[in-house]
Amino acid sequence: LLGILTQIGFAAQGHEEADFVLYNTCTVRDNANQRVYGRLGYVHSLKKKNPAMLIGLCGCMMQEETVIERLRTSYRFVDLVFGTHNIYKLAELLYAIVPYVRGRERSREAEDILAEIRKLVKSGVIEVMLLGQNVNSYGKTLKEPLSFAALLRRIEEIPGLERIRFMTSHPKDLSDELIAVMKQSKKICRHLHLPLQSGSSRILKRMNRRYDKEQYLALVRKIREEIPDLSLTTDIIVGFPGETEEDFEETLDVVQKARYDSAFTFLYSKRTGTPAAAMEDQIPKDVAQARFDRLLTLVQEISREESGRDTGRVLEALVEDTDSQREGFLTGRLGNNIMVHFPGPSHFIGRIVPVRLLESRGFYYMGRMEEQ
Repeated sequence: LLGILTQIGFAAQGHEEADFVLYNTCTVRDNANQRVYGRLGYVHSLKKKNPAMLIGLCGCMMQEETVIERLRTSYRFVDLVFGTHNIYKLAELLYAIVPYVRGRERSREAEDILAEIRKLVKSGVIEVMLLGQNVNSYGKTLKEPLSFAALLRRIEEIPGLERIRFMTSHPKDLSDELIAVMKQSKKICRHLHLPLQSGSSRILKRMNRRYDKEQYLALVRKIREEIPDLSLTTDIIVGFPGETEEDFEETLDVVQKARYDSAFTFLYSKRTGTPAAAMEDQIPKDVAQARFDRLLTLVQEISREESGRDTGRVLEALVEDTDSQREGFLTGRLGNNIMVHFPGPSHFIGRIVPVRLLESRGFYYMGRMEEQ
């Protein structure tokens, strides 16, 4: 978490002076939960003095429905909540809140990025994740412009690096060059996160997204045609100001046609200082919640159908950790970003191993490690 925050320009300091306070929670004991609520009371007093302060909560406690409901009703000043499985999205979640105060995006020098990756590989790293508010616009601010696709080509040449991931791609400028590089690459993972936000062209225009429903679906079709085995995920916001039932139905239509492997779904939250906060046609909470529930049901239904398509195949998985729920099991991540759990010793952590996918459990697989 600290590494991600450092990469996007934050620096650690005392919480009383901080612009962003993040609590990583544990829920093994109730005492731990109660300490979190006590901490929130304290930082709320700090936020009253500094309204621009952002407060975030993550970790195991954030996956309990009763906790989330209590936060919604009694701790509405909390700005950001996420669980254990989307830690890697912290930078993107923060961009969703603070793009109007972070200034224009900047591109790091290619040589600095390459040098950092070479150093990581030398220390034993075999997979890297490239993070950016919009990776597709990489290179435009450099003295010698370089496309993101061209950067990926140079990264792929680094010996010892086995996997490359990146996020997030903005639909408005995902190029044919990038699709071609992904198709030809032996190292870029077959996973693309392509935020939709809304399926309504009218709402997308209000969001200043600079693409419409038809353009988005055309892009999805092109990606599916060029890279059939790609796993596609997305972000969707429900209840953006001015959203009508017809607008929401447009979103459901895109979800049906795009058939995402998974989607991060969010209820619109009014953020002071953003253009949307000044819009008069805010959506009533009960209406937005009902739409959110309908969307979540559809996303989960499609995800269950799509995620089982590789059952029976042998795919490579990067072993990330021991399985906290099953003794003697490991947890690995496939190239398409889906998790698989299988028996194995802990010394395989950090290695890429072949795993036969025996059974789909909706959002993950159960499998067994094959002989190498």
